[in-house]
Amino acid sequence: MTEEALNKIFEEAVERVNNYTNPLPADFLLRLYAYYKIANKNYDNPGSRKPLINAFKANALFQARNISEREAKEKYIALVDDVLGKS
Repeated sequence: MTEEALNKIFEEAVERVNNYTNPLPADFLLRLYAYYKIANKNYDNPGSRKPLINAFKANALFQARNISEREAKEKYIALVDDVLGKS
């Protein structure tokens, strides 16, 4: 798959998550968070006002630390498709 096609599918998956209105499991959201940050080369520290939430986010990033940006996009798409169904 070309980089352009992957980016398009990734952005569509991000939009699906952003438009989803039902509650989602916390572990799913944390994995999405980590993949999204890596896919977008955003290595800033988590910015929640709650230290516990920052700790969970930091842990999710730590667990996904060894994947490339491309792999992060692929994993994000696969996770969204698995939990929300294929679009």
